[in-house]
Amino acid sequence: MASRRLDPDKLRAAVRRLVNRFIDPSKLEPDGKAKGKLPSDVKAFEKASLAGEYYESFNVNSKNCTEKSTGTRAWITDCHRLLDCSVAQEKEGNPADVRQAFEIIFGLLDHIDECVGDVIFFADQAGSGQVGVDWNNILSSWFRVLSATAGPEEYAERITVLLEHHYSSGR
Repeated sequence: MASRRLDPDKLRAAVRRLVNRFIDPSKLEPDGKAKGKLPSDVKAFEKASLAGEYYESFNVNSKNCTEKSTGTRAWITDCHRLLDCSVAQEKEGNPADVRQAFEIIFGLLDHIDECVGDVIFFADQAGSGQVGVDWNNILSSWFRVLSATAGPEEYAERITVLLEHHYSSGR
């Protein structure tokens, strides 16, 4: 019997329907209650990333060239979780801490694009675009914490650089 590939979106929807019967999903959403924990969580994520703890390669062939390793999927999940926590803390947290969290993660995305080290492994078309960051959700929060912590010139420069590098289609 040939192995079947699962559609990740359909699987996510099925899991969501299953979980909704037993757990209130709103109780699982990130919130700003972990004040002060965000900077240390993001720094630990950065340290683990740069140490190659998520890096997991595999032999690539024409059948698996679109797959992601377990380590890469874990990194992407942790990255999304920390970005979601940053967005949630933007309203209640210390703007400098939230900005630092965003910028550490943005730095890791830059690192992936520069192919400097072994952060995560992509079988084909490597780059931070494969991480699937929801820039529409992230940017408004980052703009607010950046405006609270940077002067006008730095604000304009940081936004221009980030948009050119990671979100040129949304500029």
